[in-house]
Amino acid sequence: MPDTALTPTAEPHYAADDLIARDIDAYLHVHRHKSMLRFITCGSVDDGKSTLIGRLLYDSKMIFEDQLAALEADSRRSGTQGDAIDFALLVDGLAAEREQGITIDVAYRFFATERRKFIVADTPGHEQYTRNMVTGASTADLAVILIDARKGVLTQTKRHSFIVQLIGIRHIVLAVNKMDLIDYDQARFDAIVADYRQFATSIGIEAFTAIPLSGFKGDNVAARSRAMPWYGGPCLIEHLETVEVATDAAAQRAFRMPVQWVNRPNLDFRGFAGLIAIGRVQPGDRVRILPSGRLSTIARIVTMDGDLDGAVAGQAVTLTLADEVDCSRGDVIARADSPPEVADQFSASIVWMDDAPLQPGRSYVLKIGSQTVSATVRAPDHRIDVNTLGRLAAPTLGLNDIGIADIQTDRPIVFEPYADSTELGGFILIDRTTNATVAAGMIRHALRRAQNIHWQAVEISREAHANQMRQQPRILWFTGLSGSGKSTIANMVEQKLHALGKHTFLLDGDNIRHGLNKDLGFSDADRIENIRRVGEVAKLMTDAGLIVLTAFISPFQAERDLVRAMMPAGEFLEIFVDTPIEVAEERDAKGLYRRARAGEIANFTGISSPYERPEKPDIHIDTTVTSAEQAADMIVEQVIGIWSPMV
Repeated sequence: MPDTALTPTAEPHYAADDLIARDIDAYLHVHRHKSMLRFITCGSVDDGKSTLIGRLLYDSKMIFEDQLAALEADSRRSGTQGDAIDFALLVDGLAAEREQGITIDVAYRFFATERRKFIVADTPGHEQYTRNMVTGASTADLAVILIDARKGVLTQTKRHSFIVQLIGIRHIVLAVNKMDLIDYDQARFDAIVADYRQFATSIGIEAFTAIPLSGFKGDNVAARSRAMPWYGGPCLIEHLETVEVATDAAAQRAFRMPVQWVNRPNLDFRGFAGLIAIGRVQPGDRVRILPSGRLSTIARIVTMDGDLDGAVAGQAVTLTLADEVDCSRGDVIARADSPPEVADQFSASIVWMDDAPLQPGRSYVLKIGSQTVSATVRAPDHRIDVNTLGRLAAPTLGLNDIGIADIQTDRPIVFEPYADSTELGGFILIDRTTNATVAAGMIRHALRRAQNIHWQAVEISREAHANQMRQQPRILWFTGLSGSGKSTIANMVEQKLHALGKHTFLLDGDNIRHGLNKDLGFSDADRIENIRRVGEVAKLMTDAGLIVLTAFISPFQAERDLVRAMMPAGEFLEIFVDTPIEVAEERDAKGLYRRARAGEIANFTGISSPYERPEKPDIHIDTTVTSAEQAADMIVEQVIGIWSPMV
């Protein structure tokens, strides 16, 4: 095995601490109080990211003897460096990665030096794994962007640099790798740095540290290389050990702590537990509870080890307040004279991470800090081409797309622009049906119009309207395939309710599309907006005291759940008119199914567009065994508690 495969061109400045052998308790105490730096490696395919991390682990003495033996065996079997150790195999753990020689998943590795602890994320270079890179970058303080010295700045280099800037990573190392393959040519290094600086300036990267190195040979990784005497800067480990970490900077800013848990072990103690996101706090500080805006004073800072005189960003503590104020999980305790913003509408950068595209108008779950709310994403303002940085018109966002869109939440949230606070500016979106995380987002700014629109107080409440009509307002939501008999059954139910003296109104899908929703088509996005509008109208009618019947295909569970969430508990009844598609086709007097199967009608539910069967309908009507008349009687009996024949 060649010596150059293992020995760097200069002695590493780091040596393993012999304190481990002399006094393990003292070593653990020192190790526990070291600062932590999280960083990522990114760049184009085959720029040497995994090899560099493997070299960092090796040079920092973080590989055990059995791991080294296994690495040597793996290198002979599936390595790419001939007889030499292939350091990339320390990180590329998936079989597919080893077979293809690329990184697919995000690989996290821990290592430490005398000065600092590190967690490094090896992120994939391929464009189709952009979401994996965003995941790795979301918690990073620093990014190492690798460039193959032979190839220079590539499209993927620019794309990853843009994502790094978008995510808000301010410490950037430009690692010009594989310098050994160009004979350590300074002119080539300088040209690459100049080329990258021109691009970096155009996307808002103000500063970066350029280091020429060889991950394979170890040049300028853990020790300064004798092969490049013309380079006078630090080696990579030196720079990583001395760069300011996020917690250092966060401690100097105004205090914020999202409340994760209300600690109430007995009647005499009530504390608010959480991780201090920003700033420092001490007893006697005036604080504001958001979003309510209530003021109080810090009484105690409680921990398992006793009360503290002060706490800073990164510490998990329980705060007690001098006053009895309403504060619960999701609230934010902040410095009184410098609180974060509160709004329910804002503009955000969104990275879409799901195979299914964004559905504008659909309700998603939004999580930001310890806050969880319902949120609706409007159609994107534009999508960003991460290769050219151009802005492209886009009705939606697909997998790995990055775009700008407005978001509205169902109640005000506490936030700060992501550029000011990653803790209170970053969020994720979750699909209500699958519980999958579908997007990561960064808040840009509040939409000021949200602060200028307020609810107008009215004297006659919805309860007063309902009492005057002597009935309980409800939405009876009929859903099912085209031809299932929704409209027929809904019409019969309304007649029976009318005969009982109930005040009703029937909203039918076809009728609504002649007026209110005549501007909508039948794409998934238009279907979602169709149901959202109908839900809002139906809610207003129940506010007036009416029993509202709606007959719509409403194919998506998420939109039916959205309307349910608008209503008080028990006032939304989902009625599934269950008809097999073959039976619905037999009833199809208009020939719509036949035309859809012939390709003449696009986005036809059940044929070319999906129908999501209700998971737990309030009323289930099987039309193969129940007639429309029987179904109507059954619904009236369950809704009103009174059976009444047709009059």
